[in-house]
Amino acid sequence: MNPRFDPVHGLSGAVTPPADKSISHRAALVGAMCDEPVTVRNFLNAADTRSTLDVVLALGAGVDEREGELVIRGVGLQGAFEPTDGTLDVGNAGTLMRILPGWLAGQPSGRWTLDGDESIRRRPVARVVEPLRSMGAQVEADDDRLPPLTVRGRRLQGIGHTLQVASAQVKTCLIFAGMLASGQTRVTEPTPSRDHTERMLARARAPVERDGLTVRVAATDELELDEVVVPGDPSSAAFLVAAACVVPGSRIVVNDVGLNWTRNGFLRIAERMGAVIVGELEDPPPAWDGGREASATARTGLVPSLDTEPAGELDVCAAPLEATTVVAEEVPLAIDELPLVALLGCFAEGETVVQGAAELRVKETDRIAGVVEGLRGLGADIEATEDGFAVRGSGGLRGGSFDARGDHRLAMLGAVAGLASREGVEVQGMEAVEISYPGFEDDLRGLLEG
Repeated sequence: MNPRFDPVHGLSGAVTPPADKSISHRAALVGAMCDEPVTVRNFLNAADTRSTLDVVLALGAGVDEREGELVIRGVGLQGAFEPTDGTLDVGNAGTLMRILPGWLAGQPSGRWTLDGDESIRRRPVARVVEPLRSMGAQVEADDDRLPPLTVRGRRLQGIGHTLQVASAQVKTCLIFAGMLASGQTRVTEPTPSRDHTERMLARARAPVERDGLTVRVAATDELELDEVVVPGDPSSAAFLVAAACVVPGSRIVVNDVGLNWTRNGFLRIAERMGAVIVGELEDPPPAWDGGREASATARTGLVPSLDTEPAGELDVCAAPLEATTVVAEEVPLAIDELPLVALLGCFAEGETVVQGAAELRVKETDRIAGVVEGLRGLGADIEATEDGFAVRGSGGLRGGSFDARGDHRLAMLGAVAGLASREGVEVQGMEAVEISYPGFEDDLRGLLEG
């Protein structure tokens, strides 16, 4: 039986979101690349990150699970094992599918085939295949663009590569490969994307540095990383924040959430729409203004902090909302939370538009279609565009049935929409939340009793 989320008259209390999924993936892989044990505290225990741990084990690393932490005993940068059948199952983890090939491509030898579920086989990998081949990698994909993806270890040569679309996953893949390539590897982004990889590798004493929108990395023999403390996931927390924004009379506190400036794009968009969000968000560099006005020349001054990941508390209250336009340069820093911008737009005065978000069409599902059809079925005045959507605020949502399409983000969107609707929402496929936020329903319902 599908769960139903009925309208409520206010959320209150405190909640701690699950550990950050992006950082958990990277901590497991970088830990596997180290020669000495790495302790990871607050690792996310969800389907996607369990896939990463399974792959790390298949590559020869050891994983000791203790209460509240993992100890990863790595194989070194060039010690990845070749599984007996050569196959690595990434499950539904798109991040793993795109960043792992960079490490495997530079191994002295070996052959690995990365495969996963039906959803993974629809998610394109051409943006990692092409630059890896330019480095001398031997990489094969179905029709050169879709999984399964087969990688054979070879000697690599550093390159300079400019990303056409900002992507932390593609950037990370090439940084991993660059640590195993001769010469220097340079990756230039059109706009900033998540910088968790650079921060973690800097702490691991890797020769990685950033100059404006270009990341440079040179060959290295070993990584040294004692521990990683994973903060709460801002993408997961965003659904709780959005609920407090659209349910009248709400005030909640979100504890121990990551405040990295490359992850708080949604919070800044919500604030622009009138949401009341109080917290010590990490400030972006002065040259970056969210992509709305600064020139490309000005943005060459971008130099992110390479300290530990910032984390803290958010205090969120319901407030009247106004429409906004999200431009293409803002998209990479809010990519996973853009469905929530559509939801806020349903309750905002005016027309809210998201542009330059074609990447949403190749997530776990076509999220543009999923958001538009799902919210329209609940009474929203919303339409899809080629690279985004436009929603006209109509004072709220009627309610009804919402199909998550097997997508964890859409499942959470449907649940939050139900709490703010007039008649409630039944969510089909709510089990998809196990991918990133297994305790979501419990946390959300806990705020009804706060």
